[in-house]
Amino acid sequence: MYSAHIRQILTRKRIQPGDHLSIVSGATAAEGILLPQSDLGDPNKLVLKTDSGYNLGILIRPGAAVEKTPSLRKAATLGKIRSAPVLDFDPTKPPISLVATGGTIASRVDYKTGGVYMLMDPREFLHNVPELRSIVRIQSIQRPFTIASEDMVPADHWVKIARAVHKELLTDSLGVIVTHGTDILHYTAAAMSFFLRNLNKPVILTGAQKSADRGSSDAGVNLMCSAQAALSDIAEVAVCMHGSIDDEFCYLIRGTRARKMHTVRRDAFRPINDLPIAKIYPGKNIELVNPQYQKRNTKKPVLDAVFEPKVAVVKVYPGADPAILNMLVDKKYRGFVVEGTGLGHVPTKSKLSWTGAIRTLTDSNIPVVVTSQTIYGRVNPNVYTNLRILFHESGAIPGEDMTTETAYVKLGWILAHTRALPKIREMVTTSYAGEISERSLPDTFLY
Repeated sequence: MYSAHIRQILTRKRIQPGDHLSIVSGATAAEGILLPQSDLGDPNKLVLKTDSGYNLGILIRPGAAVEKTPSLRKAATLGKIRSAPVLDFDPTKPPISLVATGGTIASRVDYKTGGVYMLMDPREFLHNVPELRSIVRIQSIQRPFTIASEDMVPADHWVKIARAVHKELLTDSLGVIVTHGTDILHYTAAAMSFFLRNLNKPVILTGAQKSADRGSSDAGVNLMCSAQAALSDIAEVAVCMHGSIDDEFCYLIRGTRARKMHTVRRDAFRPINDLPIAKIYPGKNIELVNPQYQKRNTKKPVLDAVFEPKVAVVKVYPGADPAILNMLVDKKYRGFVVEGTGLGHVPTKSKLSWTGAIRTLTDSNIPVVVTSQTIYGRVNPNVYTNLRILFHESGAIPGEDMTTETAYVKLGWILAHTRALPKIREMVTTSYAGEISERSLPDTFLY
């Protein structure tokens, strides 16, 4: 609730949320649309949405001037679109499909809490990016669910996304865009890379670090670049996100090689142990960076969307007790990705040695894949004695140069196909979607 002083001003001047105001309070002067008070807001402040898209909280000091002013913006549309806009795409533009799942790219400010809420109609964010209409014609929109990405359950939501994408791949759409929350976007991209086999056209995952109604939003550029990627000859699952903090270009990153590397930066997604496939300039050209990619073709895509949920990622750290592995086995876990140190080390000759526990697992037909928490580089089973004990005597499987996230997704996919340890070992070390490279290239580090 506002303070008595502010309530008096609003009542006397008949000011309501949605009115355009001019405020001068002390040294602060601003104009914008008055937002409803947040449940958690300061009772002595009014919050305006300025023309730049940012929200500004202003402390209303004694003697402050608060006046209603005319504005071209309509208060009726504040914070929401009352009815979904008509999608008047140019019928002469090439067709693509959209699968919308939620996330910041499909969100707007929740003026009750000051946070964001998910759009209930995907057309709302298309309304915010009219430039898309000059590039493509979105002829089909699938919405298997609307959810924040951190709430996704792999064996449920990933399967639903894959089914929706596969359905669109069988149409005359030239490509498919999947809009998704950024927190686990790289996990889902890896899942689509394994779930969708025999790809014949692009499947592009994209998101946004900032919602579309913010002045600093990256949603528009990411969607434009994704639309261009969906029309390209790159028949792979790929992530398309900002390549720099400005709006100059986006990176197109192979789905099994992308990783979110920052909490808030617009250029948070980078390729790991790989070059990006391309740089895409919004509304302009596509510049190939890595010529090694699968090209558009006439194959019939195959849906292979299966996942064993009882897979765990366990991180090695100083003093880590291997008993955690046994605890998870008691919970019926059927596979592990152990994120080791350096070249894939785990405690070996200490009181808390992991090698015996891993040997017990592999003897029980439970696979253990080892990756490195260094993020970049490759696990090597032959350099040090401890590594030889781990991989040759304890039966762990080297994760090569896969990221931990991709190794987790891949192992869950493999275990849904087979429980035979020799076959699992063969499949883990086989590259299905560019997740393993034959050798590490120096120019892929911190690209």
